[in-house]
Amino acid sequence: MTYKQTVLTTKGVEKLEQELLHLKTVKRREVAERIKQAMSFGDISENSEYDEAKNKQAFIEGRIVVLENMLKNALIVDDEDISTDVVSIGSIVKVLDIEFDDTIEYTIVGSAEANPSLNMISNESPVGRALIGKAKGDEVEAKVPDGVIKFKILEIRK
Repeated sequence: MTYKQTVLTTKGVEKLEQELLHLKTVKRREVAERIKQAMSFGDISENSEYDEAKNKQAFIEGRIVVLENMLKNALIVDDEDISTDVVSIGSIVKVLDIEFDDTIEYTIVGSAEANPSLNMISNESPVGRALIGKAKGDEVEAKVPDGVIKFKILEIRK
């Protein structure tokens, strides 16, 4: 099985490494204890606690594999490589929403790090794709499900 290359910032790598360590050390131990406890109840063929613990174990092991592969196949964007001349992965971009006359700040990240509620948008998202490669002062249109959003780039920083 081949895995897609994952684009990550150095902060994103640190976050995934912390999650991986937590799963391997804390969560594995917790679920192993739950399985052991459930087995002590006797017959496991009709033991919902055992089934639930085994399902949780499968989820944790699956997530560990996903994280290990993401990290192994990561293209890491070093903070030094982030330009302030044009928008790239790792850039923090302050834009003006032309229609609503409102400023918004986005951090452009790889899809593995995206968290729209924190304004961390993927370079593969409509807005991220529209901003990548643009410079301060550029006006950008992003086609989103609700229509088209028009932005003016006010600032680009690391």
